[in-house]
Amino acid sequence: MSTASGRTLRVSVIGLSGAGKSTCASMIEEFARERGLSHTRVKLAAPLYDLQAEVYRTAGAELAAGAQDQLLMEALAGALRRIRPASLADDFTRRLAGTDADVVINDDLRDPHVDAPALRAQGFRVLRIVCDEGLRQKRLAERGDPTRADASTRELDRIEPDAVLDNGADLDTYRTAVHQVLEGWL
Repeated sequence: MSTASGRTLRVSVIGLSGAGKSTCASMIEEFARERGLSHTRVKLAAPLYDLQAEVYRTAGAELAAGAQDQLLMEALAGALRRIRPASLADDFTRRLAGTDADVVINDDLRDPHVDAPALRAQGFRVLRIVCDEGLRQKRLAERGDPTRADASTRELDRIEPDAVLDNGADLDTYRTAVHQVLEGWL
């Protein structure tokens, strides 16, 4: 299936933790719904969430739904990439092939060396979200993540975005900016 323009819109939302990537992804889903377009999110880190859950289960420890043990996730990603650099990208591509949604959203791209080129090869546009560092830290403090880490985003600047949006304003202003970018890409 494709959009009215005859293509699938694929968007990868990048940014530091707490910048507003998930909020942006929700706004992209809203944009698609308003236009009668099917949509789905495909996470690069889906295998990492599965492994994280297994580690916590094995450890006999509780992990809140949706929580990220970022130190663990980074270690797991590093191990998978050490074993086979394209492992996460290849898994993502396999899962992507199983969707026929008009709009496909990814909101966890971080690796510029293997993952970013793989997503570009699949037709993804990159939307970078930025915000004031104080605001980002405030948002992170409100999350229930057992650990926080930014090591996996050290090379985020190496991923060339197609557009950059600041998520420092109110939600309505942010939503309008997201929708304007998407209109231009359709």
